[in-house]
Amino acid sequence: MSSTASPPDLSPAPQSDPSPASARAGAGSRRRSLHLVIGLVLVGIIAGGVLISYFWLPFAPDDTSGGRLVPPGGDHLLGTDKLGRDLLTQLLIGGRIALATALGAVAVGGVLGVSFGLLAGFATRWLDDAAAVVLDILIAFPTLLLAMLLVAGAGASLTTAILAIGLAMAAIVARLTRVLVKQVLGRDYITAARIAGVSWPRVVASHVLPNIAPVVLVNLALQAGLAVLAEASLSYLGLGTPPPNASWGRMLYEAQATVLTAPAAALAPGLALVALVIGMNLTADGLRDLADPRRAAR
Repeated sequence: MSSTASPPDLSPAPQSDPSPASARAGAGSRRRSLHLVIGLVLVGIIAGGVLISYFWLPFAPDDTSGGRLVPPGGDHLLGTDKLGRDLLTQLLIGGRIALATALGAVAVGGVLGVSFGLLAGFATRWLDDAAAVVLDILIAFPTLLLAMLLVAGAGASLTTAILAIGLAMAAIVARLTRVLVKQVLGRDYITAARIAGVSWPRVVASHVLPNIAPVVLVNLALQAGLAVLAEASLSYLGLGTPPPNASWGRMLYEAQATVLTAPAAALAPGLALVALVIGMNLTADGLRDLADPRRAAR
């Protein structure tokens, strides 16, 4: 989990130009808008299915009366797994876990990362250097290893997975926030606000946070896709949500032995996982261009 959003470009915005280069820039902007639409559609479809699952499911999650490895069709639109459970039901429940992980990890990583980044941005030079070293160590620490340590102490659960992924995400967000805060604090309007007698808490609330929020939010959108992949990896290794709750990662693990005889059991969670991650990445890419119009124009 190492994706970070680059700081906003503070160079002067390019002047309007009716040249072919300007036309190409407009076409690129339209393509990026299309990326945002496609990303929102992919995420919206999966989120809509998850929302429906809270009110309706084709079968009970623990219903094994469908028969082993029944092909798609009839009452079981996607077929059944090796235990006789309906795959569509398992897929919808797995979507709940994927979205819950993304939202939970982003919340944990965002709160901790922004808080630590703000403190580092206002720290003295030697404290700032120490914070930078700590963040580099945390970023280099493997997420799966961190999850194993938490599981050893708290046991395998969705909460443990969210905390592990959120802590790994917090280091990335904190490093980005620290850089952005230092950039903003060096601006003339911050100096003017302090000369006018504005307190530091008000400066943070009125100037620092609004200026760094777009870039931080884009970075969190990117991290959400990585969080979904991390949870699937943990579940595949048996460190995520324990049975009987379904997870796309564990569905892939259980389907690998029958992938040739019943490919739907592997294709369904695999395609859902790919669609959700691509949708989140495209959404983050579109949001990045909206947050930095100079980049889109360039």
